[in-house]
Amino acid sequence: MKIIHTADWHLGKIIHKKHLTEDQAEVIAKFIDICDEEQPDAVIIAGDLYDRSIPPKEAVHVLNDALLQLSERNIPVLMISGNHDSSDRLAFGASLFELGDIHLHTHLQTNREPVVLHDERGAVHFHLIPYIEPAEAQAVFEKNITSHQEAYEAIVEDIEARFDMKKERHVLVGHAFIQGGMESDSEERLTMMGGTPYIGAELLQDFSYVALGHLHQPQQVGSPHIRYSGSLLKYSFSEVNHRKSVTIVELEEDIETRKVPLVPEVDLEAVEGYFKDLMNGNAASNPRNYLNVRLLDSGEILDPVGQLRNVYPNILHLERKGVSGSFQEEEIEKVRQKRNKSPIEILTDYYELVKEERLSEEKKEILQRTIEETRQSERGQ
Repeated sequence: MKIIHTADWHLGKIIHKKHLTEDQAEVIAKFIDICDEEQPDAVIIAGDLYDRSIPPKEAVHVLNDALLQLSERNIPVLMISGNHDSSDRLAFGASLFELGDIHLHTHLQTNREPVVLHDERGAVHFHLIPYIEPAEAQAVFEKNITSHQEAYEAIVEDIEARFDMKKERHVLVGHAFIQGGMESDSEERLTMMGGTPYIGAELLQDFSYVALGHLHQPQQVGSPHIRYSGSLLKYSFSEVNHRKSVTIVELEEDIETRKVPLVPEVDLEAVEGYFKDLMNGNAASNPRNYLNVRLLDSGEILDPVGQLRNVYPNILHLERKGVSGSFQEEEIEKVRQKRNKSPIEILTDYYELVKEERLSEEKKEILQRTIEETRQSERGQ
């Protein structure tokens, strides 16, 4: 069985006020071309179809068109919701989708059944596990679950109790953070109530293949059969060195995987240089690329962005060299550290700054519960 694994489309994404919907439609058209060439038996989309819980209508149209094209080609589609999606909103029409062989799972349920597809070797069971908070898993399994690790322990235990993992082929589709995966700035931090959001790869060893979403860099974690496909496009300048792709999976006796590149017409790129040299127009590999420009000049320049945009029309961000003669790297690092903090860490820092006293564990637990309730409300739960 041949599978195309993709994830993290983030339709409706905005970077530095630039809407990427047209770029996303273009790269999805390339994805459809890959499907035509590869003729897969199934397509997996492992979560974060949209970039936010209430996507713009243009993003909805792009997803609708992509699913319609896959359905017209009689390619089964296996999808789950991610942490950016609204589970309830995304689930609208899911029962009707199945008439077109489009299988969308957005909620964890008791006694859930996998989607079963067949090839010449028999059945392949696809376990579609949407992104979940620990509290959701606790409600389903009726046991104390306070971390993502414990949630996945319960999920895998349930699957292994009901299916023969040795004699049958089982594929897990999930949207989670497997320990050892490489992050970038554009991934939203997951809830850390009760510990870290990480899940140990050793839990997933008995599956034939594990198709993951959440991390935007294509990569394997722990074992060759546990893989992130990565996002369709670069979604922050921390990803400029990523090589975006989709993963082709051959479910034979030995799992074989390969990556097919996705090269956009307009890419994200970081360039650096002196103003005079940049104005020559040779700094970027494509002058139409979305650029983060690092300007090395220390003197005053009248409207550098306006002038540079005559040469590079899609400059999204410009950094200037400080008076000291070097970039303000300490400030940049502070911003990066704040971005990587969880909501409860940010609130704790703010409380201690304003009140000049430590936040008690009791108050921290109240704040954490409020954060989780807000998060679930935003996801439509």
